[in-house]
Amino acid sequence: MTITSFFIAVQTALENMGIFGLFILAFIEASFFPIPPDVFLIPLTLLAPNLWWLYALVCTLGSTSGALFGYFIGKKGGRPLLRKIISKDRANKIDLYYKKYGDWALGISGFSPIPYKVFTITSGVFNHNLKRFILVSFISRGARFFTEAFIIMLFGQQIVEFLKIYWGLTTFVVSILLVLFYIIWIKWKKRSIKKN
Repeated sequence: MTITSFFIAVQTALENMGIFGLFILAFIEASFFPIPPDVFLIPLTLLAPNLWWLYALVCTLGSTSGALFGYFIGKKGGRPLLRKIISKDRANKIDLYYKKYGDWALGISGFSPIPYKVFTITSGVFNHNLKRFILVSFISRGARFFTEAFIIMLFGQQIVEFLKIYWGLTTFVVSILLVLFYIIWIKWKKRSIKKN
């Protein structure tokens, strides 16, 4: 069995489970699996548009739970592996950057097409604050899945092709705009403090 056929077999098995399969896919995608839960979220929402909020919630809860699992994978096994790959000084520098910008990195990866699992595991490796990790995961994944399901509920099948082509780009651009807005706000706040 090839890797591709294995992934297809897993996807088919999960599809047959319906909403429970959606939760499982969202869970495993956030920690180690390459197929995003959007591939189930979209058809389920198309079949029952009035349940869009339920599918988005299940997806968000599954993904946040999976992120927590990814966090503990990084926490338990990431440091020893990291020491073999990079020097201690470099690891310490990355650690400092992650402490400063980790929430933003996690939030952007949770909302955009950037592989989320990389950041969930990295958060565990660098001992990201657990409460903030859960909160940022829940907000960013919720923003992604609720927005996507809501758009599908509003526009139905006609929006699916647009989402397939442009959803990743759209979420990435929105993430960048949020970061730019945050940077501008911080600079404005510092100027206001200096004036006072």
